[in-house]
Amino acid sequence: MTPLPPAAGAPPLLRLSHVSKRFGALVANDDVSLELHRGEVLALLGENGAGKSTLMAILFGHYVPDSGRVEVDGKALPPGDTRAALEAGIGMVHQHFTLADNLSVLDNVMLGTEPLWQPFSRRAAARARLLETAGRFGLNVNPEARIADLSMGERQQVEILKALVRGARVLILDEPTAVLTPQQSEALFATLRDLVREGLSILFISHKLDEVRRVSDRVAVLRAGRLVARFDSLDGVDKAALAEAMVGHALAPAGRGVRQPGALVARLRDAHVAGKPRPKLDRVTLELFANDILGIAGISGNGQQVLADLLCGVQALDGGTLVFEGQRLPPVPRAWLRAGVARIPEDRHAVGAVGDLSLWENAVLERYAGPSFSLFGWLKRRRAQAHAQALVKRFDVRGTEAGGLATPARRLSGGNLQKLILGRALAGDPGAPAPKLIVANQPTWGLDVGAVAYVHGQLQQACEQGAALLLISDDLDELFALCDRIAVMHQGRLGPARRAAEWSRAEIGLAMAGAASAVTPLTNAAEVAHAA
Repeated sequence: MTPLPPAAGAPPLLRLSHVSKRFGALVANDDVSLELHRGEVLALLGENGAGKSTLMAILFGHYVPDSGRVEVDGKALPPGDTRAALEAGIGMVHQHFTLADNLSVLDNVMLGTEPLWQPFSRRAAARARLLETAGRFGLNVNPEARIADLSMGERQQVEILKALVRGARVLILDEPTAVLTPQQSEALFATLRDLVREGLSILFISHKLDEVRRVSDRVAVLRAGRLVARFDSLDGVDKAALAEAMVGHALAPAGRGVRQPGALVARLRDAHVAGKPRPKLDRVTLELFANDILGIAGISGNGQQVLADLLCGVQALDGGTLVFEGQRLPPVPRAWLRAGVARIPEDRHAVGAVGDLSLWENAVLERYAGPSFSLFGWLKRRRAQAHAQALVKRFDVRGTEAGGLATPARRLSGGNLQKLILGRALAGDPGAPAPKLIVANQPTWGLDVGAVAYVHGQLQQACEQGAALLLISDDLDELFALCDRIAVMHQGRLGPARRAAEWSRAEIGLAMAGAASAVTPLTNAAEVAHAA
């Protein structure tokens, strides 16, 4: 996008000068200075734990910097004052939307904009302002629509409108396409072009480097809290150069090896899980084979979580059959773990770990009651800690320098916590065989390019050693890079699996949005082997 030319002698719209922030011994931001001009898009890149979130929290008034200052239009913002940041025109659209599903679009936009002592709500004026703003920026929304009835793309438009109606001049977008189809992403990019033409300035945070190159005018890169690189023009700058600036070294691109599918590991036939207003799973059929990766694409919330829970023993079937290695296992997670199923859950913080427990306790969390780590109800602490130490070393879990194995899991960065969960899943019990089935639900969601490359390598290695892998992901680049076959979920239904090479991004996007596919599914090992 071409930035608007700055007015002669005009200060930057936003300036961060020599900002530093420490949390104990951890230096989150170290003398960071940035400028953002009117009508431009500045991408902020960095690994997990590089300091991006802390810097944005300082800009938004959630944190007080230890030193440095933030200026909007040449005027200093009082530190730690969120209201002042909002009044100065700072708006933010978070990766995980902050909308009330049971309220209308208008109600969500109005939340927090009227004083409590006001005797009545000025809905008519707010509605008119919402429609005027939406029309000005080409956003098509129905003020009376309930958030729960909107698509992810429409919800994101509401989040952007919330900021614009409140007078945002600087819009922070955090992983804005994480839950969008390719078509919805294209619509977002068109909206961003309109916003920039109107003079809005955008801070764009994303790990999708193709999008960064497409959307941004300039790029700033943080590493270990310091600003290590600036790209004032992206002409001639490729993805590899941006990735190397982020992690400090070159990264090998992910790619599928040449694999032949092995024996049938699990089969799901006409699976039905009840739900309202529609079934959570509706006649879902799939087959998983050793040495084969089946990818599941779809917009989050269309049944993928239920499918993952089903294949880990967390969810019971209301209809249909599920067979694992010729057996019908009960819906009890311990039985599935003992049978050789490894689980990488979607939410690493709420489901994958207990934040206040130590790293070593989280390392044995799924197996602490088994014979490897307990005896007559007593935990074998030394053996559990030795196992955790081996995981930390093998899977390169960092962030334990100060507290060692006693470090609470909540203190790890997202990438390092995911490495711990990955190690726990793939290593299993000491001396136990490798997992036979890996259910990986959004295994790289929100991770930086270095952590993504690491997770991809570990999953591919496990598959090449004979595991069947079900990979559920919103990231089409990830699915195309790793998967042998891809199927699409929409409203609880699973479309036919096809070879990855037979799909186009546009076709997957349409299927994610509900368009029917006419392709015949691959239903047996011979067909899968032929497809590979």
